[in-house]
Amino acid sequence: MKSGMEIGRTSNITFTVTPEMFAQFEGEIVHEAYSTVSMVYHMEWASRKIILPFLEEDEEGIGGAVEVKHIAPTGPGTIVNIKATLTKVKENVIITETEATNEKGLIGKGRVKQVVLKKADIHRKLMESGIKN
Repeated sequence: MKSGMEIGRTSNITFTVTPEMFAQFEGEIVHEAYSTVSMVYHMEWASRKIILPFLEEDEEGIGGAVEVKHIAPTGPGTIVNIKATLTKVKENVIITETEATNEKGLIGKGRVKQVVLKKADIHRKLMESGIKN
């Protein structure tokens, strides 16, 4: 990793809730509201944006863990902001705290763990698992 990644660094993403983000299983909508699955995706995305400027050409980040507490429902057309804050860097492990908010306040919070590895190592692990990459 390149130097300069400091605790407290933040990243934000803002988007509008669409039907593709609704709570659903096997294409069947359960609730016309922002799903926990979508919240996890957006928290990982905001967290990934923190590490991108620091990856070397031969490195890539992979997800290691996600903890999410979905606090409040959010309907279609609502603008949501996800903020990730870097809280810990230990060698190649990066931890961010995340918050999801809408105009009414906090709708979710969580923690994302990312691990930075050499692309060649990731490729090798995928091949060993039978996944062609």
